[in-house]
Amino acid sequence: MQKVYFDNAATTQVRDEVIGKMQEALATCFGNPSSTHAFGRTAKTTVEKARKTIAKYLNAQPGEIIFTSGGTEADNMILRSAVRDLGVKTIITSKIEHHAVLHTAEALKEEYGIALWYVNLDSFGNPDLAHLKELLELDGSKKLVSLMHINNEIGNKIDVEAIAQLCKEHEALFHSDTVQSIGHYPWDLTQVPIDFMAAAAHKFHGPKGIGFAFIRKNTGIKPLILGGSQERGFRAGTEPYHDIVGLEAAIEAAYENLEAETKYVKELKAYFLERIKEIPDVAFNGHSGDLEQSTYTLVNVRLPFDTDQALMLLFHLDLKGIACSKGSACQSGSNGGSHVLSEILDEEELKKPSLRFSFSKYNTREEVDYVIEVLKEFAQN
Repeated sequence: MQKVYFDNAATTQVRDEVIGKMQEALATCFGNPSSTHAFGRTAKTTVEKARKTIAKYLNAQPGEIIFTSGGTEADNMILRSAVRDLGVKTIITSKIEHHAVLHTAEALKEEYGIALWYVNLDSFGNPDLAHLKELLELDGSKKLVSLMHINNEIGNKIDVEAIAQLCKEHEALFHSDTVQSIGHYPWDLTQVPIDFMAAAAHKFHGPKGIGFAFIRKNTGIKPLILGGSQERGFRAGTEPYHDIVGLEAAIEAAYENLEAETKYVKELKAYFLERIKEIPDVAFNGHSGDLEQSTYTLVNVRLPFDTDQALMLLFHLDLKGIACSKGSACQSGSNGGSHVLSEILDEEELKKPSLRFSFSKYNTREEVDYVIEVLKEFAQN
């Protein structure tokens, strides 16, 4: 049985060079980065080198990069501190954000009594910037806008530059969950007036359990985790030295190979789009079928199968060795449907099974052919 991994939006295969760097770090450097002796200084120097590497690729300052356990912690840190410490009274977001943002915003509404507003979306899931402007002008409260750059289920790309500028004009803070973006798209944070971002290494062929928050200098964010003075006081706890080394190696490889790997994966997605259309009445959710308006890494397809077939589809694909998802991996334990698709599809469309296929440099055209043939065979049964 062939095995095909088309769930790269959930997590990615770790690069060989990343594994090598992490193994070397584990074997040769075990000092605590906070210790003042030579063992600790060696570890500290390497941690700070990684911070500088990340900052270089984003055109940010090293002091604006704070290591976290991943995107969820970074989102929580930023939103919670914005309300608790920065005087934010209103959060503006959308109903198709990652639950790391949605659930945090809902909890902050309950705990602090803040206003929580949702920007209108069009039928593809794009935020209505005219409505966002209206929300920003509704009252004089201090506001934070949180909108993800690339949606993790349907792959839509928002106009992050336009939104950042709109927020700046209205003196609102702007946070974007960029977990599906960093490592896949170039960033120049001297040109985009964004205040906060979140990243996770395992989305660009790095290790799980490590990521970072970008926190614009002098915004006044305070720590979520208290204890020691690690991470410039932003995040207490001994730094996971080997994971940070892996994160550095992954982001370095991602950006040094960005042009070639983007071209390869984009062509692979284009080939998938061409072949999946061989199934009659297939449809694409959001802008995922558009190579320009969605990320090149994923496609979310709605298949013309009946209810009984829909119930068996993922199980059948798994038996055939194919890994994909019906939503984000974070929701796989939930019996509910996709909160993203529920916002943009009508009742009849929601009855059809939707699957997210996501690609990486490790995938091939032969794997696409295999998946399409399995789906076509399933459709005929």
